Amino acid sequence: MATARAATSANFLLTLEGVASGYMQSCVGGDVFADVIEEPVGGSFFVKKHIGQPKYDDITMQIGLGMAQPVNDWIAATWRGQYARKNGSIITGDATFKVQSEREFHNALITETTIPALDAAAKAAGHLTVKVSPEFTRLAKAGSAKLPPATQKQTKFVTSGFRLELDGLDCSRVRKIDSFTVQVHVSDDAVGNVRAPDKEPSNVEFPNLRVTLSDGPTAATWQTWLDDFVVNGNSGDGQEKGGAIVFLDPGTKELGRVVLHNVGILALRHAPPATLVADLYCERMELQIGKSAPPAPVRKLVDPARIIGIRG
Repeated sequence: MATARAATSANFLLTLEGVASGYMQSCVGGDVFADVIEEPVGGSFFVKKHIGQPKYDDITMQIGLGMAQPVNDWIAATWRGQYARKNGSIITGDATFKVQSEREFHNALITETTIPALDAAAKAAGHLTVKVSPEFTRLAKAGSAKLPPATQKQTKFVTSGFRLELDGLDCSRVRKIDSFTVQVHVSDDAVGNVRAPDKEPSNVEFPNLRVTLSDGPTAATWQTWLDDFVVNGNSGDGQEKGGAIVFLDPGTKELGRVVLHNVGILALRHAPPATLVADLYCERMELQIGKSAPPAPVRKLVDPARIIGIRG
């Protein structure tokens, strides 16, 4: 398996459909590689080796909440099962914004979105980690010697700035929500001798949530829900909760939210000192950041069958 190449420069600009869409915290991947295929040869002590078709590493991007709205819309649509293949590029520049390289990606699908751990005692900057799976990539000649200035306003978000909302529960003493990842399962659909097989998404998988809160009187609503839902078995749709994980800036202004649908409780465990850890399932989540753009017009995708021989 290929090893992802990590760029060490200071600035990473994402473009989508030819439009600059904001600077990222980091970006790795997108390289081309091939697997080794071994074939035993009759009557020989040696194994014949050759390479298979070219493959392309996933691209992993760390982004803030201030990216251009089409980036947010792309993630949100993916979580709804409305998969959209995007073309774009990663332009890498040094600390002075001098362009070093540009890597194009084509027909890419979002396959993972990771929400960072949220902790009331933390002071770290918050970023979403987004993984995209391209059908193919290639190095391109950068269009200019300098990266453009960052026109998109970067939103201040630290991991201590959050609020949990769940119907009928006192969430005022929630101290932490563990990191979680929304995944899209994708398989390669190779047809004939096509060098870059289509990538076909199947389903979206929403993970369980782990929430840490202070024990005491404010936890009574959680214990009541656990007793009814788990012990008494009243665990139908009517007893599931709706709610949201809300991202806040230092002034407690809302920056965005993860809307939660059909939440159920699995466990409520005691942990020292004076802490409860709740495990929850969630059937569906929605990402809401910024103002959603109108649906994009249908565009013709690049046909990988026409780019036989392209090298990453």
